[in-house]
Amino acid sequence: MTWRVPALLGGLGALATLLAALAGASTGWWLSLGAVTGVVLLLTALDWLAAAPAGEVRLARSGARRVRLGESARVTLTVTNTSVRTLRGLVRDAWVPSAGAGAPYAHPILLDPGESVDVVTTLTPTRRGDRPAARVTIRSYGPLGLAFRQTGRRRAAALTPPWTLTALPPFASRRFLPEKLSRLRIIEGRAVTRGRGQGTEFDSLREYVVGDDVRSIDWRGTARREHVAVKTWRPERDRRVLCVIDTGRTSAGRVGTVAPVADGPVSGTTPDGVAAGEPRLDAAIDAALLLATLATQAHDRVDLLAVDAEVRARVPASTARDQLARLTRALAGLRPALVETDFARVVAEVLRIERKRALVVIFTTLDPGALGDGLLPVLPRLVARHTVMLAAVHDPSLEALAAARDGTAALHTAAAAERSLAELDRVRAALSRSHVHVVDAPVETFASAVADRYLALKAAGRL
Repeated sequence: MTWRVPALLGGLGALATLLAALAGASTGWWLSLGAVTGVVLLLTALDWLAAAPAGEVRLARSGARRVRLGESARVTLTVTNTSVRTLRGLVRDAWVPSAGAGAPYAHPILLDPGESVDVVTTLTPTRRGDRPAARVTIRSYGPLGLAFRQTGRRRAAALTPPWTLTALPPFASRRFLPEKLSRLRIIEGRAVTRGRGQGTEFDSLREYVVGDDVRSIDWRGTARREHVAVKTWRPERDRRVLCVIDTGRTSAGRVGTVAPVADGPVSGTTPDGVAAGEPRLDAAIDAALLLATLATQAHDRVDLLAVDAEVRARVPASTARDQLARLTRALAGLRPALVETDFARVVAEVLRIERKRALVVIFTTLDPGALGDGLLPVLPRLVARHTVMLAAVHDPSLEALAAARDGTAALHTAAAAERSLAELDRVRAALSRSHVHVVDAPVETFASAVADRYLALKAAGRL
């Protein structure tokens, strides 16, 4: 029953009681109230019988399958009335909460037999990954609006067409892409004359100019010419780049600009009203996308490996045009795992995947405990075969805590922060002694710093 039943019952009952009182009948109002109740219940039963069956509909979906996190997408639900009665009702298209379904909560429909209507839902996901549709519930009202029929849980689940919207990483670092591609074109010689010296693939001979490396002089070519000739080289192409993303417990930590929130705790802050920052895993995904896009444009082959205690994602290198789309879809579903990363397994997987020399970029943290006991002992096996870059997001809160020394408690906190900074310096020094290229940058410039180091290695011919 709807709210109209008690409203109608109350209104008619009050009217019947008033008429009985005016007529002077001391006991007749009971009979009047009973008659009114019977009439209302009879009308409600007839209205329920006249309502179209809620389950006699056909549902179909269309619309977006993928959307970047922070953007909106529209998914259309087509409702077709397959019964012989007019369907007056509401349609509720429910999604998981993280899909960010917008208002209205329910959509009114009025369908004659055989007619269809489109119900559009605007989705703004709040988390990466697959966001499935939950259940479509149909509520059919009678002509008087006193009663309704509604699909049960099982019937609604059977009617609901499956649909999943994939929330892809936002790829905020794509703003750096034009500048990086411009530098790449300079390195490859498309924007300026090909560089001298560095490289492994011979390109052509040109006349010697002051400043050229004398080791690049081609004496045979010089003998056939009237001037000194030097060799020019092509930057390396078709190199291998392997992005290894650590999805262990340290990837769940949040880093970024930490500042007090004036109005108290809000969404995305700690209970003390401090900005929570960005998860390390999200920063690593953003940087990996920028690096993969840049390396693909440079005609390098890009692999992806996400691992902690087990392999979470694996995308092999491919020359297909949809390689970046495959990488993006694989990165969309990554989540931090509350386990310690098994770096021995990481190294074993890398050595199994990459038989030839490659640039291995490990997105992890410089945490002394995780690296000292896990990565450093097995690192020599990896460095002997590949060029290794370790990329970690720098946490600015350590410097902020080390600088705050007002009061005894703050001094103890500053001492602990200074000790942590010293340990990070020792880890960086140990990695550098192992011939590992270390990138330690704030989250705002992290992706750009990783891309810059890749371009520097490429320009130096060290890939």
